[in-house]
Amino acid sequence: MKTAQAVARARVKERAYPMQTAVMFAQMLALSLILALTATLAQAEGTPEAEAADTVITSHGYSYFGNLDYPADFEHFAYVNPDAPKGGEISLGASGTFDSLNPYSRKGRAGALTTIQYDSLLVSSDDSIGQYYGLLAESLEYDEGRNYVIFHMRPEARFWDGTPVTAHDVVYSHKLFITQGLPSYAQAVGHMVTSAEALDDLTVKFTFHPEVSRRSLIETVGNTTVFSKAWFEEDPENRRLDEPRLEVPVGSGPYKLESFDVNRRIVYTRRDDYWAKDLPVNRGRYNYDRIRVEYFADQTAAFEAFKAGEYTFRQETDAKRWASGYDFPKLAAGSVVMDEIPDGSPPSPSGFVFNLAKPQFADKSVRKALALAFNFEWVNESLLFGLSTQRDSFVEGTHLEATGVPEGAELAFLQSLGDVVPAEVLENEVVTTHTSKPDRLNDRRNLRKASQMLDEAGWPVGDGALRRNAQGRTLKVNIPYPSNMTGSVATMIETYVQNLQAIGVDATAEKVDPAQFTLRSRERDYDMVYTDRYGAFLTTGGGLTQMYGSKEAEFSLFNPAGLASPLVDAILEGSFDTTNQEEQDAALMALDRALRYEFFVIPDGYVAEYWTAYYDMYAYPETLPPFTLGYLDLWWVDPEREAALKASGALR
Repeated sequence: MKTAQAVARARVKERAYPMQTAVMFAQMLALSLILALTATLAQAEGTPEAEAADTVITSHGYSYFGNLDYPADFEHFAYVNPDAPKGGEISLGASGTFDSLNPYSRKGRAGALTTIQYDSLLVSSDDSIGQYYGLLAESLEYDEGRNYVIFHMRPEARFWDGTPVTAHDVVYSHKLFITQGLPSYAQAVGHMVTSAEALDDLTVKFTFHPEVSRRSLIETVGNTTVFSKAWFEEDPENRRLDEPRLEVPVGSGPYKLESFDVNRRIVYTRRDDYWAKDLPVNRGRYNYDRIRVEYFADQTAAFEAFKAGEYTFRQETDAKRWASGYDFPKLAAGSVVMDEIPDGSPPSPSGFVFNLAKPQFADKSVRKALALAFNFEWVNESLLFGLSTQRDSFVEGTHLEATGVPEGAELAFLQSLGDVVPAEVLENEVVTTHTSKPDRLNDRRNLRKASQMLDEAGWPVGDGALRRNAQGRTLKVNIPYPSNMTGSVATMIETYVQNLQAIGVDATAEKVDPAQFTLRSRERDYDMVYTDRYGAFLTTGGGLTQMYGSKEAEFSLFNPAGLASPLVDAILEGSFDTTNQEEQDAALMALDRALRYEFFVIPDGYVAEYWTAYYDMYAYPETLPPFTLGYLDLWWVDPEREAALKASGALR
């Protein structure tokens, strides 16, 4: 088994969806373009000093602190292989179904990877934090106060029907997302952009609201997907952004839909005529001729298909399968490779999320009591083969992780917020995850403590051994999960419910159809849900309000708890006003402390690597960037190894 160089502390341990991280939820992230909001991970020293109030900055890229690692004349990103051969195919497995090829719809279940067909004005680099470089835009200019941004577009940019990509398409796409996009995006971006206008065919200007934070403005509009205005206006009644459909809009991206078979397969073909294939931001990327996604009923069926060679690349997230399931002839013969690759991202704050709109969870002591019924140590030893590490923090293992009691710059920041900060946040040590005994599922010490806490919170055991409050209502906890979720995550949910039942909670784990689960997730129709929807953070920005802010709490897809905390709001607002790296770090450390204080997630664990298995014909750069695995755009097919696999019969 190959193991890459230094292992960075990172990623969530047991995500429920191996390919669905890229297929389902990653698409939902792409739907409302929150990637543009949440990926503003700026690490820099200080801020640029204003020479004058009306200073105009012109650049080939953008970062909030003004630092760009790549100069205007750079040839390619340092982490790519600029000489990577083009050709071959990568095939992936997905579980579940799809009924739409529109990833931005408010309804339906989108097919895999549909967003790779579209370009944006800017793209981020994966070896830096918060740096963006021009794709459709060859340059941008903005004033020192970031009251506006003007993008100068590349005249050679083309949609795949040969028509030019213009500023009018950019403005149309922006307005389309505001009027027909997901409410979470429309609310956020609609507030911050006062106007979008095409100054001419290749120049577009966004003007920002004077009273919103200057954070996340330029990169958000710069990362917006650009559609063909002409395509949508050809049939505006049937070509809507908010409706599911199997007709694909004209795009300008590196891949184009080749074919699909609903609920069975989607195939994309690399465009030989892709207008941006030789740009510095794309050199060495998008190396496959074809990307094929095969759909299966569940992950058990998908794994069997992988062993049979029906698809060739798999990102594993089931610890039991990783530890004991990869024992088949093709692996023994060397035709299939198991590869552990470092993931430099902070682990996602995944776990069991409380729906805070449910009255039974209004009391934090009830939430803490229910958390005690989750035995992570038993789960890790019995289900995850000891491969997972317990998570405490929303920024686990980073320099922003809160520890002990607040002190220094963090304490000063919290004190500056006034009475909104409870005394216990200032005086007590940061909240950490409870520990349990791994030798048995029901840690009796923790369950006794949980029972006592529920008694004191007004939920004693009544008739039928169920806990009821003074109004006679049972303490109910329903946890839905999709039927295609298999392996240790599903077992983890079921066993957690067993422990809840043992202390008198009216708890159920409900297996539902994947499409129904998607709908219920969107409508927040659950008491609790296991999810990785929240995101870690290394900088501040508008995306944090999408996940943790009160204004968006009622409707944001990325705040599954519906968290609405004046304390968190004050910290977020204060973080937006920070003017240098030290101040920002102090604010974000305070945010980690506050999120843990609010106690709306029961954390699970994480591992420090991507677990990958693939047929031995793929290669990747010697040093992958820290913030992405990059298997879709940085890897390539080695033609000699591919030929050898086919000659041996290991590959179809």
